[in-house]
Amino acid sequence: MATRVSYHPQFDKKLERLERKYPRASDEVLNLIDRLEVGARPGDRIRGVGYTVYKVRLPNRAARRGKRGGFRVIYYAQFSDRVTLLTIYSKSEEIDISIAENRQLVMEAEH
Repeated sequence: MATRVSYHPQFDKKLERLERKYPRASDEVLNLIDRLEVGARPGDRIRGVGYTVYKVRLPNRAARRGKRGGFRVIYYAQFSDRVTLLTIYSKSEEIDISIAENRQLVMEAEH
């Protein structure tokens, strides 16, 4: 069964902003979506949120930084067949998102 991928409004806004600076950011996200749609759950599970939330590292090929200085995508695996992309950020521009912020994004995605 294929997994349906949806987007939190914050994800769309942040991806748009990143694409202005890094035009290939959406290519990396599309690669991630392809993996999610076939049931893969890449990345590391974020403990302490109270939900099944993952953080995946994506390379930033435009800046030639690889995964370490690339993008971070936080996603919520609601069910085995439904995933919501919560937010995306450039590791070189932002620090990690707190557990409380992750929890807030999930609660917004559920409503």
